[in-house]
Amino acid sequence: MQRVAFKMKLNKGQKEEYAKRHKQIWIELKNLLKENGVSEYSIFFDDETHTLFGFQKLAGNSGSQDLSSHEIVKKWWDFMADIMEVNSDNSPVSKPLEEVFYMP
Repeated sequence: MQRVAFKMKLNKGQKEEYAKRHKQIWIELKNLLKENGVSEYSIFFDDETHTLFGFQKLAGNSGSQDLSSHEIVKKWWDFMADIMEVNSDNSPVSKPLEEVFYMP
């Protein structure tokens, strides 16, 4: 089991909207993630910096960051683009984080 973490940036004042949209995550997207080995996925928010911290457990070598060719993922990016920092294709600007400590 692999663990990955990454950070993204939320636009100021969008925390509630971001949480609302994720509470209603599309079943097609959720199924795609699970089918591609994502067994756990958490996102945390730092109110001071508007930084989102994502964590995933993966069965394999790919996670949500590797599903960019799927239409449902592209639609989700478009749906979320107005409330967060995104690239020109509407994918979230995402930076991988290095693990420096783990206690199993």
